[in-house]
Amino acid sequence: VGIMGKAMVRNLMKAGYEVHIYARHPEKVADVISEGAVPHGSIAECVKASEVVITMVGFPKDVEEVYFAPGNILDSAAKGMTLIDMTTTSPTLAQRIYQEGAARRLRVLDATGGDSGARAGTLSILVGGDQADFDACLPIFQAMGTNITYFGPAGCGQHAKMANQIMIAGALSGVCEALAYAKAEGLDGNTLLGAVSTGAAGSKQLDFQGKKILAGDFAPGFFMKHFVKDMRLAEEEAENAGLDLNVLQQALSNCQSLIDRGCGDLG
Repeated sequence: VGIMGKAMVRNLMKAGYEVHIYARHPEKVADVISEGAVPHGSIAECVKASEVVITMVGFPKDVEEVYFAPGNILDSAAKGMTLIDMTTTSPTLAQRIYQEGAARRLRVLDATGGDSGARAGTLSILVGGDQADFDACLPIFQAMGTNITYFGPAGCGQHAKMANQIMIAGALSGVCEALAYAKAEGLDGNTLLGAVSTGAAGSKQLDFQGKKILAGDFAPGFFMKHFVKDMRLAEEEAENAGLDLNVLQQALSNCQSLIDRGCGDLG
């Protein structure tokens, strides 16, 4: 239950769901516990108290741990339960969880979203898995998001998120370079934003990030280190598909250089 998970917990509770939670750092979730979330001291306890399990962790290695480590999710889930991993992770790992879940008679979906809509409950949610399981979980997704799309079998939700992150990498890089150019040429950045944001150069990244960039506000809505993780996964999948995505590679290199300078926990 981190930056995104906390908002998702709140929106599920607003929709009337009883929400049981596990967090590695319980002190960081005291607020949602005071609002009604039911805390548990272990993953196993949380899973056994639930009908549907949603995971939102950081990296593929974390996904592997919470699902496959002894005594964690797969070992603790009862037959017929639904498992939804909402971490942006490897499509191959999503397929592996699905296959192992199916062998244990569990329903498994991979469903990823973007951070900007988590608090408002307007997430775009991209889903892979069996159609029947998606249909059954639609009310849960609707409690957290407004643009919910089923893409196909296990892993397809993750592939859709890879495409999403590739688009963001290019759009955000363009915003940063344009503002750097405007500053170097003596233009007022806010005036520029007002002039171009409603034209062909406009984008969600310009709307969301432009003013924050100009204000020097790098507070994380989404950690740089997680964006680099996403881009690296996209690069690996692209290479497996025989694609050479130069813009993605350059954006990844730029962001990695920021992490190397100690900026991984910034936005």
